[in-house]
Amino acid sequence: MCSWCYAFENSWHRLQNRLPEHIQVTYVLGGLAPDTDEPMPETMRAMIRQTWRKIEETVPGVHFNDDFWINNIPVRSTYPACRAILAARKQRDIAEVEMRQAIQKAYYQKALNPSRYETLTQCAHEIGLDTALFAADLVSADVQAALENELETASMLDVFSFPSLRFQYQGKLYAINVDYRDDEKMRNEIQVIMANMRFSTR
Repeated sequence: MCSWCYAFENSWHRLQNRLPEHIQVTYVLGGLAPDTDEPMPETMRAMIRQTWRKIEETVPGVHFNDDFWINNIPVRSTYPACRAILAARKQRDIAEVEMRQAIQKAYYQKALNPSRYETLTQCAHEIGLDTALFAADLVSADVQAALENELETASMLDVFSFPSLRFQYQGKLYAINVDYRDDEKMRNEIQVIMANMRFSTR
């Protein structure tokens, strides 16, 4: 649900296509905003809308449907969307990526509220999941425990802003600078790390 994560999608996709095949990608949920039913304060709405405009001005090809702010009562709670991704992952591994993209499309393009379970269930239907099973998993103790584990992992990786990239290579962890426009810079960072490690172990 992070607008900057949405803005990173195209650059991230290009980077993945150019990475060596032996590099494995693992997604970790960061959480961002805990469960709440409280409407988002007006100051926060204005700040997020301004962020959307900034992204549209700086990241080519990224657009937001501003009708979201007219059609919904925004709630700053991303945990339901996180649990939706975990519930999707339980049905099939690839579904976590499909669900993330479906939630982003619902939120940023269709102006639907991603904090509402009916929106998330609709996303599950669109990507071909068993919606009854998904709805049950969405509120299950197992999925909640999985989310808590993901949040702990994110903390161990020293991730507190989103999106973030970490590269684990030969037992060491490196922070990769996120670039929303130029995937080549990120790829070069990774290549330099691998080259330096190979040189240091000779």
